[in-house]
Amino acid sequence: MKCALVTGGSRGIGSAICKKLAESKEYHILINYQSNVEAAEKTLEEVKQIGATGEIIKFNVSDATEVTEALTKWQDANPNAIVEVIVNNAGITKDGLFMWMSYEDWNNVINTSLNGFFNVTNFFIQKMLRNKYGRIVNMVSVSGVKGTPGQTNYSAAKGAVVAATKALAQEVAKRNITVNAVAPGFIRTDMTGELDEKELVKMIPINRFGEAEEVADLVGFLASRKASYITGEVININGGIYS
Repeated sequence: MKCALVTGGSRGIGSAICKKLAESKEYHILINYQSNVEAAEKTLEEVKQIGATGEIIKFNVSDATEVTEALTKWQDANPNAIVEVIVNNAGITKDGLFMWMSYEDWNNVINTSLNGFFNVTNFFIQKMLRNKYGRIVNMVSVSGVKGTPGQTNYSAAKGAVVAATKALAQEVAKRNITVNAVAPGFIRTDMTGELDEKELVKMIPINRFGEAEEVADLVGFLASRKASYITGEVININGGIYS
């Protein structure tokens, strides 16, 4: 059984990615969630309606012990399963000016994006190397590439994942494993629901927010065999927000 794991896969961009990966019918989709079981089950239902198989797995990506326990339990129950695709999508924001930022808000954001990438990817990387095939896609952000005021913590976390992407890509390329990052700009999701869209579109040459499905299309391509010569790249999908 070939599998694709999407962290933070229950809502928004993560959910759209699960559905996009389901379309190829190539993978059993592993939908990771932390708290919103209803959203995870809805995404699973939609994956099944597309004609793929899937299941939900609960763990907090930032908790190394919890990740290892949940994935070991899953692996033991599915000894013949091979995870070929990992999409590290789980992330949180705790925005605020740096001078007023609490250690907790700094730490939580770094732990989820950066340590989450490590905890999940590190669990599977040796198996991928033995299998001599893999696709790792890390969801970063325009904030991690250009930096966004009010998001020093988020920019730091995503910027670190950008650097990790480039380094890991070089380590595993000979084994037919690609590692890329996708950096969305303003995408219409729960996470951007609080933002002033009318004001922000003035910064975007394409003059609108992006849709989660547009990001999922890009991730789906990078996770496919068609993208076998692309690795160590950070691909921006932001409507031309800066160039």
